[in-house]
Amino acid sequence: MFNELDPKTGCLLISEPFMLDPNFERSVILLCNHDAEGTLGFILNKKVVGCVGDLVKEMATCSFPLHIGGPVAQNELFFIHSRFDLLLSGDEIRENIYFGGDPELLFSLVNQGKIKEDEVKFFLGYSGWQLAQLESEIKVNSWAVQNKFPTALVFEKDTEPLWKQAVIGLGAK
Repeated sequence: MFNELDPKTGCLLISEPFMLDPNFERSVILLCNHDAEGTLGFILNKKVVGCVGDLVKEMATCSFPLHIGGPVAQNELFFIHSRFDLLLSGDEIRENIYFGGDPELLFSLVNQGKIKEDEVKFFLGYSGWQLAQLESEIKVNSWAVQNKFPTALVFEKDTEPLWKQAVIGLGAK
């Protein structure tokens, strides 16, 4: 087996180089929940054409990018952020990375310029796995698990080289 690390909330999943599923080809996914119920995460490196302001009327002037979080519920908006100090909401999934929170307050803080583009990431949809499904995909080497990475990698603006950076971060093996 290529990767013997178990997936857990706050880790990255890195797709194997030749994955045929177009939803996950060369994807880097941040796991926001992994428990007995299943797994939920967001693809960090697939942008949507357009921006948040095109979708959210309260943020009409916002040019922050939108990302495809995954193939599930693509008509719903989700977000992760690093500004618990301002939002006072969200579930901590890793040190200084939070999932969700108060969207109205977030929109207001972004509009006021108090939250910057490298402190929040917006997603349409999410990636999900049923109980034990992800573990079986890891066993057949569809995914590598990475637990050690800088927080800045998650909020990286230039998502084009993200998959390559994450693969390099796995080490020589």
